[in-house]
Amino acid sequence: MSDESARLIEGLVISDQSGFFNVEIAEKEIITCRLRGRLMEEAQSSDIAAIGDRVHILRLPDGTGSIEEVLPRSSVLSRAVRTEGKRGAGEAEREQVIIANADQALFIFAAAQPSPNLRMLDRFLVAGEKSDIDRLMIVVNKMDLEDNSVTKARFAPYEKMGYSVLYTSALDNLGVDKLRTALTEHLSVFTGPSGVGKTSLLNRVQPGLGRTVKAVSQRRAEGMHTTRDSVLVRLDMGGYLADTPGMRSLTLWDIEPEELDGYFRDIAPFVERCKFNDCSHHNELGCAVRAAVEAKEISNSRYQSYLVLREELEKAYALY
Repeated sequence: MSDESARLIEGLVISDQSGFFNVEIAEKEIITCRLRGRLMEEAQSSDIAAIGDRVHILRLPDGTGSIEEVLPRSSVLSRAVRTEGKRGAGEAEREQVIIANADQALFIFAAAQPSPNLRMLDRFLVAGEKSDIDRLMIVVNKMDLEDNSVTKARFAPYEKMGYSVLYTSALDNLGVDKLRTALTEHLSVFTGPSGVGKTSLLNRVQPGLGRTVKAVSQRRAEGMHTTRDSVLVRLDMGGYLADTPGMRSLTLWDIEPEELDGYFRDIAPFVERCKFNDCSHHNELGCAVRAAVEAKEISNSRYQSYLVLREELEKAYALY
């Protein structure tokens, strides 16, 4: 083992801004690092390091560090971002890694005020399925504002598909203990549209947590050269939480139009029954997916989400 290898320290990337990475090497010990030169070159086409990454760093004499190696990832949640010109691998789009190594993602929506945007939820779920994150959970907040039977009927198709759905109310403290248990000792993505009560819900889980997450996000949004919208916050009960506002404008990454159906849990089982192998499930004869929609085995809302995302991907691939 070389002297340099012996001096390498393993740590966790907890934030990233303008090429500077805060790496936690022990509880409350954080070193600000830059990528080593060769890694910086590789980072032109994708994010070599992102929050959630386990890395090996070399501590420098001035107290900062150099990221020498990024360890293999168990999951990667990404989105496509436009680049200026033909940067990187010659593409006008590049991968932005929202978070690496998350083991669960919680998508927060409200029962009412605002009404749940199921089209957005379906987009999140496709990205989650693509990411290899172990557990995808739907959290429905503000249950005090809507008839519970109406809300549960709305999300019943997702429970039928096998997604965990947790019903909460920050106002009434409903479901908060279950949410706290779900977050404990995990690296969790916690995201959703504005106005659904995320801050209040997090404050119930851990006093001041929602305010801390919100304050961190606001500070980062004020930076002129912010490259990432996410940051990891350590939880008192163990684990980390990533609030990821960048997902609100999530553009799917590295999914070809013809493979999209495989990321819809309810559509995928019917695909092999279609008459044609390249069926787009739009207007082909002998389409088992459309037949399942007509038979109400697949909800029409989910089918419409599939069509919208498929059209979006087809347009994107036509450009490149």
